[in-house]
Parts: sequence; structure tokens; C-alpha cells
Amino acid sequence: MTQRSENLIHEWDVSPSEARLIQADLAAEVSQSDEFGPLRLVAGIDVGFEGGGAITRAAVVVLSWPEMRPIEQALLRRETRFPYVPGLLSFRELPAVLEAIDRLQTLPDLVFCDGQGVAHPRRLGIAAHFGVLTGLASIGVGKSRLVGEYGELGQAKGETTPLCVGDERIGTVLRSRSGVRPLFISPGHRVSQTTAPLLVMQALTRFRLPEPIRAAHRLASAPAIARASGHRPKL
Repeated sequence: MTQRSENLIHEWDVSPSEARLIQADLAAEVSQSDEFGPLRLVAGIDVGFEGGGAITRAAVVVLSWPEMRPIEQALLRRETRFPYVPGLLSFRELPAVLEAIDRLQTLPDLVFCDGQGVAHPRRLGIAAHFGVLTGLASIGVGKSRLVGEYGELGQAKGETTPLCVGDERIGTVLRSRSGVRPLFISPGHRVSQTTAPLLVMQALTRFRLPEPIRAAHRLASAPAIARASGHRPKL
């Protein structure tokens, strides 16, 4: 469904050193400017694994904005072909995500990814990698810090502080719910540092994670839940 730029397509069956070189090249293509129109549809992406990591399970859920009404979803399972290497998770997860996105009938205007955007050692986390390859506006919503330093953060919902590497701002630390662990928000592609946390705040309900990612997580978790209860999932 997505129209990927031919000059940005790359091999996935590569070594970790080759993957790092690809990340460095693609990072130059990331836009941290607001380059999206009116939001009508948003999506959440989450990835799970089965069989000790042997199978990658990618879930994409499209919701209306701002109502967060479910519109469409796609769930895809495929063999995992890249090892677990910190900083290279997009090479492990994105092939399944891209196949899932291609199953959608309608593309979203913005995608919330469970993972990092430019808050990454080579400024190309999964949200940025996804955005560059698909051309879709994207935001990384990390549940933990991968890189960077930040100052004191208030305990109330909505409190923020910059996430930086030296003088470079790479993201925003956001308290999405009072008294809970913060989220690490960073642009993926075609979204600015200022706008990314604002959109995440608009996508929050009463939970720690924004609703699009929560919806994708529920879909990604459904097969495992069904197997644990003795029911075979319909995939």
C-alpha cells in the first residue's frame, strides 16, 4: 500500500556492521519538520515475538483522529531473520511491520511507533527508519531511554523536559500519567521536536501509553493470549 522511494530500499539480510552503515545513510533522509496535513487517521504499531523470538508478530491499528475509533487493522506473522542486537531492532522488526502496512486499505496520516525515533545512537530508531522508508509521518514513543541525558522531571501528567546528547536535542521526556515512569518521545519522520510530544499528549487517555500504541499492543498480544487459553488465533 505504501509507495516507497526506490533509492531508499535496502537489503535486510545484512550483518550488524552493514546495518549500522545503512542506518547512518538513512539518517540523513530524516525530516524533523512538520510535513503533514490535517490529521484524520492515525495508526499505532507494535511488535511481539513467538517461539523464543523465532516468529515476529507485527500489529498495525488505524484509528480515527481525534475520536480514536477503530477503522482498520492488520496482523502479520513471519520468520525472524535478524538477531537481537541493541540499536538495530528495526532490522529485526521492520520487515514484518512493512508487510503489515502493505495490507492496509487506507494509509494513516500519522503513525505512532512503539520504539525510538531519532533518540537513537545513529538517529535512526524504528520510527525514523519506518518513516523514511514509507514516507509516512511518524513519532517514536519509547518506554525506556536508549541514549541521551535529561534534567529533573515533574511528577504531574504533561510535565516535559528535553532529552539531549550534548547540545543536540534528540527528544522529549514526557510524564504521560502522574507518578508513573516517563515516556521518551522523539520525531520519527516529518514531525518536529516541538510537535511530537504535543501529539502524544493528544493521543493519551487515562493510561501511560497513547491510545494508538495501546490498540496495536492489544492486537499484537492477542495470539499469545489465545494460545495460553487453549484457543487457536485466527490470523
